[in-house]
Amino acid sequence: MAVRRLPDTIVDRIAAGEVIERPASVVKELVENAIDAGARRIDVVVEGGGRRLIRVDDDGGGMAPEDLTLAVERHATSKLPEGDLVDIRTLGFRGEALPSIGSVARLTITSRSASDDHASRIVVDAGVREGPMPAARGRGTRVEVNELFHATPARLRFLKSEPAENQAVTDVVRRLALAHPEVGFSLTVGERNTLSVAGAGDLIGEAQAQADRIADVLGDEFRDNGIALDNERGGARLTGLAGHPNWHRANARHLYLFVNGRPVKDRSLLGAVRAGYGDALTNGRWPACALFLTLDPHEVDVNVHPAKAEVRFRDAGLVRGLIVSGLRTALAGTGPKPSAAMAEATLSRFRGGAQDYARATAAGPSACAVSSGVAARGFSEPAVIFEAF
Repeated sequence: MAVRRLPDTIVDRIAAGEVIERPASVVKELVENAIDAGARRIDVVVEGGGRRLIRVDDDGGGMAPEDLTLAVERHATSKLPEGDLVDIRTLGFRGEALPSIGSVARLTITSRSASDDHASRIVVDAGVREGPMPAARGRGTRVEVNELFHATPARLRFLKSEPAENQAVTDVVRRLALAHPEVGFSLTVGERNTLSVAGAGDLIGEAQAQADRIADVLGDEFRDNGIALDNERGGARLTGLAGHPNWHRANARHLYLFVNGRPVKDRSLLGAVRAGYGDALTNGRWPACALFLTLDPHEVDVNVHPAKAEVRFRDAGLVRGLIVSGLRTALAGTGPKPSAAMAEATLSRFRGGAQDYARATAAGPSACAVSSGVAARGFSEPAVIFEAF
């Protein structure tokens, strides 16, 4: 069979398969673009699990009409001013996200820069471009993605249920919000607002901004059961909160790792965290942590994964040693510390058992005999809770 060149539409859809795995992938790319554009406020709206609608609105620098035209071309980017893949200081840099999205969905971008008299809009539907054309909006950019994968319906069969896709989107936005406390975020899923946080002020310190954002996104319990870290070694710095060993989870979903403001899910970093906790953690359990690693961009390669979810370090031993030693130092001397949630659950069981027994006593001897067993069980179950922790 003769060698032939694939049509551009097919090339774009193949690229989309690498970059756009599910609705959460679209949200991640669009929010990262907004952060790189200098946005101080980002609003995300998702409907139908992201299949029907994804909207990301920001107050960043915006784009001129000629920039809009280039933005939907493959490998067009504003993120590499010197073309140096070793010195990456932005979240996005490949220039594949927007054309990939436009090849499998209906993509509408409305944007206005500070120097423009009016906004402009461009539409890309299954790879077919229309515009740019005049539009109305203030400074910033709004990106809408409608009917995701309508151009590749076979991909729809591989999506999970709507609640599962909504949860994946929520997790992506939460992680990006944790990584960038200087930016305000809101997330609306269907008709429900699931996240709303204001950006940290310029006068607040980095450590305080991190702690406040962790509490805003993950809850006060996370901050109350966290141990602050701030360690440096060889030009690398580790900050954040490490959960108390008694406050653990059944999986790694509550382990949030960031490298130079980029959320990552890297096995080597997970292994370093487990090693840092060592015997302080019960076998089969995972800690709850929010750890932020900052180092020279030349020392980390973020170009090893299409979705930029994994990284490679020039000196992996240095990074591992920093994480392990930082965690061990922070956890040294930590004694038993039952969490507030665990204490409340235990007290609720005691109250419930006592109330059942009181009601049974009022009902008569036979009911009392039955309820005494219930009450006994109610008082014995908290012991199991203490053993688990």
